[in-house]
Amino acid sequence: MLLEFLFSKIHRATVTDANLNYVGSITIDEDIMLAAKLQEWQKVEILNINNGERFQTYVIKGEAGSKVICINGAAARKAQPGDKVIIVSYAYLKPEKMEGFAPTVVLVDDENNVII
Repeated sequence: MLLEFLFSKIHRATVTDANLNYVGSITIDEDIMLAAKLQEWQKVEILNINNGERFQTYVIKGEAGSKVICINGAAARKAQPGDKVIIVSYAYLKPEKMEGFAPTVVLVDDENNVII
C-alpha cells in the first residue's frame, strides 16, 4: 500500500507576477526549486493565504536568483502579485519507509530569499 505524504513546502512565498496569457503553470526561481527539492514539470498545489484559493499546477524553472514566483495561465485569476502563497508537493510512500522521513520545508522572506 502507498500513502500520500507531504514531500516539500515553500512557506509564505510572495507572488511576483501573474501572467494570464501563458499556457499554464507556476514559474519558480531555480534556487528556490532546488532548496525545496522540486523538479521542473512536477505537480504542485498552491495555497493562497490572501484569498483562500487552492489549485494545482506544474512547475516551470525560473531564472536562478530572480526570486520569481509567477502564476501562469488561468490560475493567474487565483493569485495576484503581492499575495502570499504556500507551494506544496506530495509523494507516495510505503508506510514502512516513513521511519526517519521528514518533509523539506523552505521558508522565504518577503522578497523570496531563502531563509531556511
